[in-house]
Amino acid sequence: MQKFLAVIAVVIALFGSIVSCRSTKKIQKVIAAPSTARKDTAATIVTVAPPEDRHADSLRVIQQAVNGLVRNRVNFQTFSSRMKVHYEGSDGKDYEFNAFIHIKKDSMIWVSINAALGIEAFRLLITPDSVKILDKLKKVARLRSVSFLQEEIHLPVDFRTVQDLLMGNPIYLDTTNILFYKKDASGISLLSAGDLFKNYLTLNGDNTIRHCKLDDVDPMRARTCDLTYGDYEQRDTLRFSTYRKISVAEKTKVDIELGYKQYKFNENLSFSFTIPKNYRHR
Repeated sequence: MQKFLAVIAVVIALFGSIVSCRSTKKIQKVIAAPSTARKDTAATIVTVAPPEDRHADSLRVIQQAVNGLVRNRVNFQTFSSRMKVHYEGSDGKDYEFNAFIHIKKDSMIWVSINAALGIEAFRLLITPDSVKILDKLKKVARLRSVSFLQEEIHLPVDFRTVQDLLMGNPIYLDTTNILFYKKDASGISLLSAGDLFKNYLTLNGDNTIRHCKLDDVDPMRARTCDLTYGDYEQRDTLRFSTYRKISVAEKTKVDIELGYKQYKFNENLSFSFTIPKNYRHR
């Protein structure tokens, strides 16, 4: 069952490494000059407007897309779901397992991972200041500070980072520095540049996320990430993506697919995490 622990480490790293949601910021600096104000190739443009008009039109289109993202942000108090996880590493081997997840907003993320025959193999509890892992097969407890995430992936991540990825909210989208947009019949794409990644974000017509392509701004690292969001379902006022595919590549490549089942919002949940006395600490 050592493979399960390896999968957990990768999943935690991915959860922490990819997300930094800034979608609620106002646009302060979208296009630096009129000459770079409009870089889309939409064939519907017939009349050439003055530069200042094109600049204002670009600002308006981008602002509408950002406002749509804000409206579609998944806000909640509690969340629970059963997840089917499919993991494939660079060695070509793949693993599938079920996970049960409980989230209390800004407070706790509890995960139970089942091995074969439905036996619980691991239990995790992530809080704003700690990461705790119970290996129930080997009777080992691993207790770490939240800096464990940062040490594993060498990025400044925190609890909110993990939470936003699990809920399907925007990732590494610096709305203060959107360089390019392209609009067509199926939706709109935005290119933003942040401190760590360039983000090419593609939205559906209702401004839900369809795809996200991240490229490291440091060409020496060549770190990339592809995220696909699909199978949206309407739950009250929320549009929730029940399918995610995450592909991360640098020196090696990892693919993870998440399928959300039986998910619920804003119900009373338990977050049981007791370390038995006979467990060893590492």
